[in-house]
Amino acid sequence: MTASIGIIGARGHTGAELIRLLAAHPGFELAAVSSRELDGQRVGAHVPEYGGELRYSNLAPDALASAGLDAWVLAMPNGRARAYVDALASGGGDPVIVDLSADHRFDDEWYYGLPELTRDGYAGQRRIANPGCYASAMQLAVAPMLDLVDGPVQCFGVSGYSGAGTTPSERNDPDKLRDNLMPYALVDHLHEREVTRHLGTEVEFMPHVAPHFRGITLTANLHLHEPVAAEAVEAAYRARYEGEPLIRVCTDAPWVSHIAGRHGVEIGGFTVSADGRRLVVVATLDNLLKGAATQALQNLNLAFGRPEVEGIPLDWPPAPTL
Repeated sequence: MTASIGIIGARGHTGAELIRLLAAHPGFELAAVSSRELDGQRVGAHVPEYGGELRYSNLAPDALASAGLDAWVLAMPNGRARAYVDALASGGGDPVIVDLSADHRFDDEWYYGLPELTRDGYAGQRRIANPGCYASAMQLAVAPMLDLVDGPVQCFGVSGYSGAGTTPSERNDPDKLRDNLMPYALVDHLHEREVTRHLGTEVEFMPHVAPHFRGITLTANLHLHEPVAAEAVEAAYRARYEGEPLIRVCTDAPWVSHIAGRHGVEIGGFTVSADGRRLVVVATLDNLLKGAATQALQNLNLAFGRPEVEGIPLDWPPAPTL
């Protein structure tokens, strides 16, 4: 049975990626796409991969319940989800809601949907908080070594400027970023608190924006309470993520240019200090895909009992040669 899906906040980069994924999905129908700026325009005029006649609309919160859709994806900036969630809760019915903002990532009443790490905790919840892009990379990079972590994990992140959204700012201005690396929010970043909460270990995160458009490189520095060998670490990561179609473990450090436009995560570059008690791991993912839209589709598949990676292209070319 086909499920009807609506998107609120579809003008942004993530909304466009989600439209592309839903347009090709065999079990989901894109039934509503809301954007104030694009109201009345054909979706296909902005996302050519969508071939239908659907047009963008400007949906107020109280209009959602009457639409009668099976699920809504909220792809809006932080702090904007509440009115839509409240309207759906009071309007009857019980649609699935996937919130791409940070508004519900700290709410225990919502399922935190990083499937590779949390799917065992999914028990039919209709409210799903999509993890942050950096937060996904950090958790997947650290999780296999969590039992050995001794003290805070330091994470140095570099993202393409699409992660700053479409509202103009210095963090998504190609001219200002050219030949530059822009640090920001170097303590108490939202994703730092998110990862600390969900991994259960302290994380110190230092984000930066780079001149490329999409893709995250995340380097995690872990101090360990017992020595390890790099070969054993790599084997542990391969065992932990065996059978995960969206995660590839590689020996060398992954390249962000290799992951851009692809739906998975690459983890590698395992490097150990001489005493074996310091480990550095590198993870890359596309912030708009596995960091947002692809993960949202995984969560929708999970909510509707479909195969988790249905509708997600599993395109893994050979790893680049260093």
